[in-house]
Amino acid sequence: MQIAQRMMPLQANVFADMDRAKAAARATGQSIVDLSLGSSDLSTPTHVLEAIATALSDPTTHGYCLFSGTQAFREAAARWYTDKFDVAVDPETEVLLLIGSQEGTAHLPLAVLNPGDFALLMDPGYPSHAGGVYLANGQIYPMPLIAEDGFLPRFADIPLAVLEQSRLMVLSYPHNPTTATASLDFWQEAVAFCQQHNLVLAHDFPYADLTFTGKPAISALQADPDKTCTIEFFTMSKSYNMGGFRVGYAIGNAAIITALRQIKANVDFNQYPGIQRGAIAALTGPQDTVHNMVATFRQRRDTAVAALNRIGWAVPKPDATMYLWAKLPNPWSERSKEFCLRLVEQTGVALAPGIGFGKAGEGYVRIALVHPPDVLEAAIDRIAEFLPGAP
Repeated sequence: MQIAQRMMPLQANVFADMDRAKAAARATGQSIVDLSLGSSDLSTPTHVLEAIATALSDPTTHGYCLFSGTQAFREAAARWYTDKFDVAVDPETEVLLLIGSQEGTAHLPLAVLNPGDFALLMDPGYPSHAGGVYLANGQIYPMPLIAEDGFLPRFADIPLAVLEQSRLMVLSYPHNPTTATASLDFWQEAVAFCQQHNLVLAHDFPYADLTFTGKPAISALQADPDKTCTIEFFTMSKSYNMGGFRVGYAIGNAAIITALRQIKANVDFNQYPGIQRGAIAALTGPQDTVHNMVATFRQRRDTAVAALNRIGWAVPKPDATMYLWAKLPNPWSERSKEFCLRLVEQTGVALAPGIGFGKAGEGYVRIALVHPPDVLEAAIDRIAEFLPGAP
């Protein structure tokens, strides 16, 4: 039996290594505090759960759901986007329901890349972005993100030879894992660059609401309201704590939406209509749960940053996301995977090694703020015992 060569780049997975390390630590009696995964511990809003529960007894929701069956959801998503970002959206041609945004970002390369084409990806970046390119037999050009540049890519550094063979650029702000945000000026520059080089601009946008500035993050479509080259992916997982329900959507250029829809038609049907009804309730119902979610993560951010500073680990306070992006102290500055493996083995605290997000992520760890403040403080006390020279 032979496995396809396209699977080879998917064999190595730092997060699978961390999963085994957590299991091994648990087997020795360690109590695990898992800060390695960005899976919110907050509850799905009650009115969302009620909409889903009511749908379960409706037999019209029990069959396959084709594109026409997603109309009510697409209309709700279009209205939500227009109200939030002042961008006109056609729900018939510019919106596509997804089984989580990761499904959409992973399938997009199949729709826009030919074998051997380049995709320009953030380094560090979300691992599934690379996985989708590999499955499409594309090539990856990593755009390094460094602190000195605010973790924004330098478009001028991309070689012309690569650009001539590139078809896709993937960006994501607020950014996982670095927590960086991007201004409207940056997005205007990105759109102009993609227009100049005939690139599809894909914006993975799960943290649209999870900002601590009092207003939502900038949408890429605010810089490309005519949707000349842009597609944006949103998930219900973060704003509405619906990660387990696997529902999201794409909004953008009609031709790109059509191509992605054609891929989906050959791979899957649409999400269960009851879950769609729950998502509609989330988008159209009271938004106080979103505000409460942001307040919860702001408090956790403040608590964790203060506790880390107290033990001598200086970590910047992010303006967005549910993470901290922490530069490792010596002697761990180039050994993020080893640091995380040893930390969970000796203390039970699990963090995500920066190298798992790309070469430029080495020297950092990502800390997910997915536990209450008292648990975060206790976990950081354990880290203090592990770090050499901690006060």
